[in-house]
Order: sequence, then C-alpha cells, then structure tokens
Amino acid sequence: DLASAASQGGMGIGVKFPALLAPPSSPEADAALHLLQDASLGSLTVYVVPETSSLLPQGISVYVGKHRSALVRAGGGLATLRTRIRQLTQVMSFTASSIAAALSDRVPDGQLSPDARRHLKSSLGYEITFSLLNPDPKSHTVDWDIEDAVNRYVQPVLDKLSLVANFSVDSQILYYAVLGVTPRFDKESSSFLLSAHSLPHVINPVEARLGSSAASLYPVLNFLLYVPERSHSPLYIQDKDGTPVSTNAFHSPRWGGIMIYNVEAPASPQASLPLHVDVDMVRVMEVFLAQLRLLFGLSREELPAEFLLESLGNEGLADWELDRLLWAHTVENIATVSTTLTSLAQLLDKIGNIVIKDDVASEVYRAVASVQSAMAELATGHLHSAFQASKEAVTSSERAFFDPSLLHLLYFPDDQKFAIYI
Repeated sequence: DLASAASQGGMGIGVKFPALLAPPSSPEADAALHLLQDASLGSLTVYVVPETSSLLPQGISVYVGKHRSALVRAGGGLATLRTRIRQLTQVMSFTASSIAAALSDRVPDGQLSPDARRHLKSSLGYEITFSLLNPDPKSHTVDWDIEDAVNRYVQPVLDKLSLVANFSVDSQILYYAVLGVTPRFDKESSSFLLSAHSLPHVINPVEARLGSSAASLYPVLNFLLYVPERSHSPLYIQDKDGTPVSTNAFHSPRWGGIMIYNVEAPASPQASLPLHVDVDMVRVMEVFLAQLRLLFGLSREELPAEFLLESLGNEGLADWELDRLLWAHTVENIATVSTTLTSLAQLLDKIGNIVIKDDVASEVYRAVASVQSAMAELATGHLHSAFQASKEAVTSSERAFFDPSLLHLLYFPDDQKFAIYI
C-alpha cells in the first residue's frame, strides 16, 4: 500500500523500515545510508523511522537528503504515513506539473503556471558567459577573480550537470557598456533606483555589446555584473511593491541574470581616481548560482512546515534534483523529435517528385528507433539510458531535417519551377 502511494511520482521507490539507525543526526544518517542504498539514476529510497526517534529534529516529520533518500517519521497510523510519503514524492519526483513544464511550448497557456515557460529548453550543450560591465573606467578600476570563482563555485554544479549537457564557460570585461535605462534619483535615500517595470528595457542595449550568442551553436546563458558609474551610484533595484531587492539582482527567463554591484564612495572627496575595487566573488556567485538554478527550473517550491531539506553546500544540486532534470529533458527531447519528424513528413508530402537519399532515410529510422527505446527505458525506470536514447533521437531527427540534399528542395516552390520551365 505504501509503495503504491509512493510511486505516484513516477520514480522507482523503495520504502524501508530500519530497526536501528546509529548516526545521531539527519545529515550523518543521509551520508551513511547513501553507501547502502540503490544509487541508480531515478531511484528514490524512503526510510521510515520510529515516532520517538531523535534522528529528526523536533517538529520535523520528513527529512529530504541531498542524495536519493528521505527519512519519514512514523506516527499517526498508516493514513498519516501515506500522506507524508505522497507529499514527499511531489517534492522529490517527476509529477504531472513537471511534465507540463517540460512540454511548456506545446501546452496551451491556460494550463500552465506562470513560471512554467521560464525554464531553458533542452539542448545538447549550453554556453555560459560571465561579463563584468564597467561603464565608468575613469572612476573605477575593477578586479574580479572570475577564474577562481568559477572553479570553486560553478564547476561543481556543472560537473553534476554534465550528465544533462555539455557546458563551456568564458568571461569578459566590457568598458563603457551602460544599461540603457536612466535610473531615477531618490532624495530620501540619496540613491538611484531602477523600478521593476524598467528592467526589461535594460537588457537589449547591453546584449548588443555581449557578442557571444551570434556565433554560438548552443543557447547562451549570460551573467552580468554591473558596477554603476559614479554619477549613478549607489544604484538599487526596486520590486513591483517599491521595496529594494535584497540581492540587487534580477534574472530574465531563458537569457540569464544581471547583478548590480555598488562601490562604496571614498571617505575623502579628494580621493584620487580611479578607485580600485576588489569584487567580493562569494556574494556575487551566490546570486549567479541561484539564477542558474532558476534557469534550469530547479527552484524549490514552498514546503510544508514539517519538511526539512538538507543544505546543498558547494555542490549546488541534489542528486534527486538532477534526476528530475533528466526526466524533464528526456520527455522534452521525445516531444521535440516527434515534432521534427512530423514536420519533415508533412513537407516531403508536398513535394511529389523529391528523391530521399538512403542516408536521410536511415537517420529517420534511427530517430524513430531511438525514441521508441527512450520510451521503453523510461517505462522500466532506466533513466540514464532513456535520456541517452532521447539525445540520439534528437541528433538523428535534426540531421535528417537539415540534410543539404533536402534543404534546397523544401524552399523551392512549384511556381518558381514552372516559371523556369516556361
């Protein structure tokens, strides 16, 4: 009964009743149990501990670890336990709302939550660009140790995400690059303000200077650190209610994020310019990593008060969150292949005298076989092999669709042919 309740989320779930758990705290238990459990992608193990156990803190009924397991406190009978496990699977596994988000481009607007279309579309690779914008180099000399920051804070996350896609990271410093929106001066706080409704107009002027997306095969994620010019300092972002945004940053769905980094004014007005600024990379990377999670749809929903989630530390990504991402991208890849092959078939049907080469046909057959394999692997819970098959299907379907032997025929209407013959 418990297993059927737990399997609502679509992952293979084992519910275990350990007689005695020696470690004195939840994180230690999570680390110790990780060595004993099934660690395969897509699996989820639930350990039920006695109601009187001190393993979970007071008032906490469910502990979610950073691997593929959770601890649930018994008590209140099987009905209560069943409810807790169902809530747990809604948090940790792939649900109906996850499917809707993964297929957001193919689902009518009314059936989606406002955040569903914010996630990046599935791709074989992503390019991440960190840009430091210094619009006033006469006043500020800005140093940021971006290489060390990427190695320390970003790379551990990308190492985990390497299962999902290939990543490349680069950085640049742009001088005299302004936001393109004139901030409003506030007399009360003696500062400059950017309101929420003006933020969409900030990106376009800056994007023209970035230059990274023009030559990229893959989606580009832009993370911009903006040091305001001296004449507009300090500069703060306001939300829709007019209150300052604590991080002084905002993100744009499927594009990236911008953080405004204010420089303290010199104590003496006669201080020599330019001022030397050393960027606090810990504070900056905390914001950029949070934005990276939002872009991949890894933001954590509000949980019941009795839930406790383990801190992720430097890893930035729990194993079960990676599984959810793989599920989402697998489903999206299958839908993409279906759309691509359907479009190709419809186009070819319109051209009666077209010759389809054997290598194009073999790519189509390969794409169909890979999709069928991905569906079968998903049904049996083999998440990793299902994802790999879905990636192969995407590659084959796009090779067929964009084959040079077909391209010039697809865009050569009949009336042009008749005109040439005449």
